[in-house]
Formats: sequence, C-alpha cells, structure tokens
Amino acid sequence: MNPEVLMPAPHLLDVLERERILAIVRGDNAQAVLDTVLTLFRSGIKIVEVSLTSTDALKVIEQARAVLGPDALLGAGTLLTAAHARSALDAGACFGVTPGGSDAVAECRALGVPVVAGAVTPTEIVSVLREGASAVKLFPASVGGPPYLRALRDPFPGVPFVPVGGVDTAAARAYLAAGALAVGVGGPLVGDAPRGGRLAALAARAAQFREVSGR
Repeated sequence: MNPEVLMPAPHLLDVLERERILAIVRGDNAQAVLDTVLTLFRSGIKIVEVSLTSTDALKVIEQARAVLGPDALLGAGTLLTAAHARSALDAGACFGVTPGGSDAVAECRALGVPVVAGAVTPTEIVSVLREGASAVKLFPASVGGPPYLRALRDPFPGVPFVPVGGVDTAAARAYLAAGALAVGVGGPLVGDAPRGGRLAALAARAAQFREVSGR
C-alpha cells in the first residue's frame, strides 16, 4: 500500500491522546488473529497493532486493511529491522511499533510513517527520539510502574509515553493519571481471542478498557 494514503504522525498522536488505548495483538492462529483485530475495531478500539511475531502477520495486516479501509489506524509491532518496516508498510500498516531502538525506527521515519519506539532508560529514550520516534513505548513498563513514568515526566515533559507490559485496567488508570499519552494493552485485553477464544468475551473486555479511557 502506498504510504502516502496512510495517516501521518500527528494524526496518530492525536488519536492516541483522545482514545488512550493501543491494542496489541499476537498469536499463532492467523484467522483468529484477524478475527481479533476486526472485533477490536468493531468494539470501538481505534488503534490496533499486529505483532510481526504472529503467524502470517503480514497477511493478517493485508486482509484487515482490505476490510477496514485506508482510514483505520492499523499498525505493525515488533519491528526489528528496516526490512520489517518496509514489509509492514507494504502490507498496509500505517504505523510501526518497536520493542527498542533499531533500524526500523529510522526506516519508518524515512518512509513518512509514525513509529512508537521502545525504551525504558533515559539514555534509551534520548536515543530513540534522535532516531525519529513519534512516541516512546515505555517497555517493559512493569519494571518501574506508574511511579517511574511520573519520575520520567520531569526530565521529559514533552515526550509522549505509551507504557506497555502487564497493563490491566487498574494499571491503565494509574499510568494515565501519571501522565501517559496512552497505554498499550495486550493480554489483559485480547485474552485468548488470538488463539481462537470467544470474541464476545473480547468485546466485553474492550468495553471495560474503553470505560477506563473515558471513551
């Protein structure tokens, strides 16, 4: 897909600030992963990342994009290389997510695609921002929890942070209160849906997280 038709970084950040939830989907059943992605969007979750560690992840992104259309904020996660970034964009991702600093960060920015780059220490945060990160994925956020995010806000007041790792509804409230732009949520939201679990239960969990986010 041509990156020129996809969403620019300011749009992604605006929607993250408004919606407060980035859903993270990974699984080894491609059809179940696709069904999970589509159910999340249909349940009102506006931003969804498909991890490239998922089985047939690029095909899932391509199929989801075909159903959702060009406006959906559908991204690719666990980008480790520049090739990952290019392949994800070609499949239809409109933003990237990395677990840490990597060639994928600069490649996404070179291609005009927003990227949420993983970092946990101040040195790592400075590094990914220099590489072109649109926002910082605070990962693993569970290392320091909301107090650590609050401490980071002093030296980095203008940096948009998205804590990821072990974020349930209670943690989501705490991170948002501590100054997170949004939170990235995997297992506590998607549960067993990417492995063929009940989509009705997924929709109910999505409603709970939307309530936390105020949506």
